Amino acid sequence: MFVAFEGGEGTGKSTQAGLLFDWLGRHEIPARLTSEPGGTPPGARIRALLLDPATGDLAPRAEALLYAADRAHHVHAVVRPALEAGEVVVTDRYVDSSLAYQGAGRALALEEVRRLSRWATGGLVPDLTVLLDLPPEAGLARALGRAAADRLEAESVDFHERVRATFRALADAEPHRYLVLDAGRPADELTAAVRERVAALLPGRVA
Repeated sequence: MFVAFEGGEGTGKSTQAGLLFDWLGRHEIPARLTSEPGGTPPGARIRALLLDPATGDLAPRAEALLYAADRAHHVHAVVRPALEAGEVVVTDRYVDSSLAYQGAGRALALEEVRRLSRWATGGLVPDLTVLLDLPPEAGLARALGRAAADRLEAESVDFHERVRATFRALADAEPHRYLVLDAGRPADELTAAVRERVAALLPGRVA
């Protein structure tokens, strides 16, 4: 099974992905925790280029291609091998982030970004996407309370509003494949909701 966590800045994706991975381990379910961009050694170099403020402006198409390159290698080197080995793969970000950030955020044609992502991944789609939804002002306040802003965190609130709206629209279009949660809720409530949904997808394997 392939589970992706999506959402804007500061919504708790990394925390919830890690908690799900730990929970699967306690139930002796083989699992792999990974993230984008940067889930492979080459990807880490791409991530540094993409997020470092010193990189400055990138052409939106160049940015989209760099994310696609990271994802193509991530799927090839990490995600598909783990799925083929019978593991549950849990990733912090996947295709929806490109659709939201490079599509809506950078004002690229959404269908072009979708085609690029489909080609990069060989059409691999998560079985479940957990969308952690939070108003951008709240999420950015959380994120910037931890560290200096990266290239994307430093974008305008309008940029992040477009990103949030696209995440929500993607979930609305395929409600059966998404779990949309208010990321302003207590973390333990979010964790319980994620576990309940994942347990339903793993009948007989967890209590």
